[in-house]
Amino acid sequence: MIRPVQAGLAAAVMAVAVAGVVSRPYLWPGGGIMHARVVEQARAEQATAAIYYQDPDGKPFYSLTPKKTPDGRDYRAIPRGDDVSFDDEPPQQNAAAAPAARKIKYYRNPMGLPDVSPTPKKDSMGMDYIPVYEGEGSDDGSVRLSPGRIQRTGVKSEPAARRVIRSTVRAPGTVQLDERRVSVIAMRAESYVQKVADVTTGAHVVKGQPLMEIYSPAVSSAAAEYISTLNSKVTGGGEGPYGKGSRQRLMNLDVPEAAIVAIEKGRNVPIGIEWTSPRDGIVLERNVIEGMRAQPGEALFRIADHSVMWAIIDVAERDLGALAVGQRAVVRARSFPGREFSGRINVIYPQITKETRTARVRVELSNPDLLLIHDMYVDAEIETGRAEAVLTVPESAVLDSGSRQAVLVDKGEGRFEPREVKLGHRGEGYVEVREGLAEQDAVVTSANFLIDAESNLKAALKGFAEGAQP
Repeated sequence: MIRPVQAGLAAAVMAVAVAGVVSRPYLWPGGGIMHARVVEQARAEQATAAIYYQDPDGKPFYSLTPKKTPDGRDYRAIPRGDDVSFDDEPPQQNAAAAPAARKIKYYRNPMGLPDVSPTPKKDSMGMDYIPVYEGEGSDDGSVRLSPGRIQRTGVKSEPAARRVIRSTVRAPGTVQLDERRVSVIAMRAESYVQKVADVTTGAHVVKGQPLMEIYSPAVSSAAAEYISTLNSKVTGGGEGPYGKGSRQRLMNLDVPEAAIVAIEKGRNVPIGIEWTSPRDGIVLERNVIEGMRAQPGEALFRIADHSVMWAIIDVAERDLGALAVGQRAVVRARSFPGREFSGRINVIYPQITKETRTARVRVELSNPDLLLIHDMYVDAEIETGRAEAVLTVPESAVLDSGSRQAVLVDKGEGRFEPREVKLGHRGEGYVEVREGLAEQDAVVTSANFLIDAESNLKAALKGFAEGAQP
């Protein structure tokens, strides 16, 4: 604002001085010849005279009069011909010829307000309405910008191209036990606990490790029957159907295989049966006390295998459509920063949690070091997307009003056309375009909101102008 005002003041002073001299030729000796020379010389001096002075280093410091820098250097004189113009287009040589060459459609408000007039007019501040000529607007909804405005607003375009869109869904979750790797030890007949091994809740046990010693009248009766069939000559040493039935009765009572083999070898009825762990795992529950009576079906031990765990991930409802069984997932436990556990989605649960609007996804994880324990918090990253390439544009190119999405297509020569599109998946800064664009169509990726505003303004003015015409 300072430089144009200073330049205007200097030009005004110079014009007044020249006018005062030139307008009085009778003051000069020699009459008309001398007057013409003076006029020519004054005009030449006016063209080369300094209109302002600028810092010699090009800094934004100006002066209407000669000036020196703090270190004693003179400010640089800027003549009229060297001043820079920032107009979108150079001024016409004959402004009066423009209306004759092109027909004026209407006049629009100089401040951009939605007010037009079919005849020349001034606004409330005395500013002339700006004429709009035929050919400046278009019926296809496009907008045209001058090269200067395009450069100043930073408009950039990029062609639509085919890409493979990969996106990552991030969601929290918890570690849960694999339901298929949990065992419960319970008696199938009324029993008495004679002895309990030194095993407590949280202890790690291995398959076949003794847990307790049980006396059960039903087990003793079945063992005596089995031994009788083994010793009977009628059954052929227990190889007939009676021997197999007696052994099956012990198996039905869930007697460990090692105890049955010991009965076969010793041929005697044991007073107590040693009960062992059916798998490797962690003792989750120990509900047994030495000397207690155990009722049928009562859980005495609960043991879980931790070598394989489940990560139950709570995925937002909006991301559910991008997930599929088999997609790779990386799980990070908050207790072990920097450690990653890889797996794949094997189940997407068919229900939504109404309180949180999330869906549950199950990822199976290998846990060889037994670091993961149930109910541990984890964070998961799930890779989504399809393997085939799709037509995409940068996300910054999309103008989203909520009910519709559009892009501005760069038609060249400063012309931009808004076009509605149908979008698909998003990822890595790009969005899939399913309808509305073809490959290599250039779309505006920067300053598109300014162009959209210009387009809306011109459309509004055009509507007002059509309403104002008789």
